[in-house]
Amino acid sequence: MEVSATMIKDLRERTGAGMSDCKKALVEVAGDMDKAIDYLRAKGLAKAAKKSGREATEGAVVSYIHAGGKIGVLVEVNCETDFVARNDDFVGFTKDVAMQIAAMGPLYVRKEEVPADAVEHEKSVLIAKSKEDPKNANKPEAVLAKIIEGQVSKWLKDICLLDQPFVKNPDKTIDQLQQELIAKIGENIKIRRFVRFELGEGLEKKKDDFAAEVAKQAGLA
Repeated sequence: MEVSATMIKDLRERTGAGMSDCKKALVEVAGDMDKAIDYLRAKGLAKAAKKSGREATEGAVVSYIHAGGKIGVLVEVNCETDFVARNDDFVGFTKDVAMQIAAMGPLYVRKEEVPADAVEHEKSVLIAKSKEDPKNANKPEAVLAKIIEGQVSKWLKDICLLDQPFVKNPDKTIDQLQQELIAKIGENIKIRRFVRFELGEGLEKKKDDFAAEVAKQAGLA
């Protein structure tokens, strides 16, 4: 049975688990929604759903300054209690998130924050680009529409923090890390907002591979 995006979204809303985890669960149980929920609960990934509606008004504002003062990040991560805000796992998570923002330069926390006109603008650019590509000359409109849809989806993942692969472990997204921490700590945790400053931003200058630099600093390269 083919697993649709609608099924994945429905399972995510019912469990609070990450998109990739929901897709994997549905594939494993051939699209059976109830079995998929049981699958996620057994893996400990659906526990977060019970916490997702609870108020998270405590937490911390964390800063990260890239070596040499080239990039500065402030990020607010919320939890439910001041006790958890001092928890080592929570503190480590906030630091990793700040480093992620410095390295990968997301524009938004989640897809829902991306303005509709920004999505339409990106789509129009991609459509115009596809028409200029000789390889697309004989492709049916339906095929081109699918290609554009995939490109827009990839663009959204690139600019939204929660959907980005974690710079220290690309096999996981930031959303997955957050869901795992919620399940472990037992409180709702939410990345609320961030601001990122880059030295000379908007000016003509050499672009450095900051993701590689961050990985190197973390001892991963």
